[in-house]
Amino acid sequence: MSADWALIGGSFLVAIVVGMTGMGGGALMTPMMMLFFNVPPLAAVSSDLVASAVMKPVGSVVHLRRGTVNLPLAGWLCVGSVPAAFCGVFLARAFAVTDAVKYALGVALLLAVAGMAIKSWLGGRGGTSNAHEIVVRPIPTLLVGTVGGLVVGVSSVGSGSLIVVALLVLYPALKANQLVGTDLVQAVPLVAAAALGHLLYGDFQLDLTLSLLIGSIPGVYLGARISSRAPGGLIRAVLAIVLLASALKLLDASNTLTVWALVAATVVTIVGWRVRAAAQGSSESTDLAPTR
Repeated sequence: MSADWALIGGSFLVAIVVGMTGMGGGALMTPMMMLFFNVPPLAAVSSDLVASAVMKPVGSVVHLRRGTVNLPLAGWLCVGSVPAAFCGVFLARAFAVTDAVKYALGVALLLAVAGMAIKSWLGGRGGTSNAHEIVVRPIPTLLVGTVGGLVVGVSSVGSGSLIVVALLVLYPALKANQLVGTDLVQAVPLVAAAALGHLLYGDFQLDLTLSLLIGSIPGVYLGARISSRAPGGLIRAVLAIVLLASALKLLDASNTLTVWALVAATVVTIVGWRVRAAAQGSSESTDLAPTR
């Protein structure tokens, strides 16, 4: 059993982004293994999920101690996501005969990018309610968990990017840290169920997973340490562009299309960043204007 130092370095860099943004673990780690290390799709998904199952509980304990978790909401998400994630493994197993896992992951990444864009535009509408004052809507929440769990079981993507965005739309009164905390707690049994399914029926590789953990654990810690100093909006914009590039390559897009799509995304990001900065500057000027 030997460690893959290149993979350790790659997982370390990805984990820094995860620690800084709170999302993008499966959306970055799995494509990285497939695109740069030629890991088969099912093996990449299996190893990534098992590694995530080891790391997820750490962050959820922090949020539980801070009281930024809506336990009834997390519970209803788990009712849908846990069995769906386990079923997703069987779909991934069936897809493994073809390239369907790769294409499913590409579509999931495009959904994640769209979700991050929506979250960015709706970010200013974050609520101020206490996490325990939110009225839970069981059926829509269960459906969100079911869809998210199925996507996670098939592609390892969705426990952060997709479900957080769905919760943001469904429960706009939740603060950002409450959204992240609630999603992180429900993601523990979700990822554990998907990981168990892949251990039993997937293509789990111990060497691969150990290399991911060796690089990811210090990377997540470092990313969390510097997250308070780095501009969160800029980091998420860069992450969205990286996810877009990964999605297009997984979907076998041509290099020309990929380059033009990334140029367009970069231009939109810069324009949006300047518009938002100008709006914030105008708002601050109005607040500071003397009153008569």
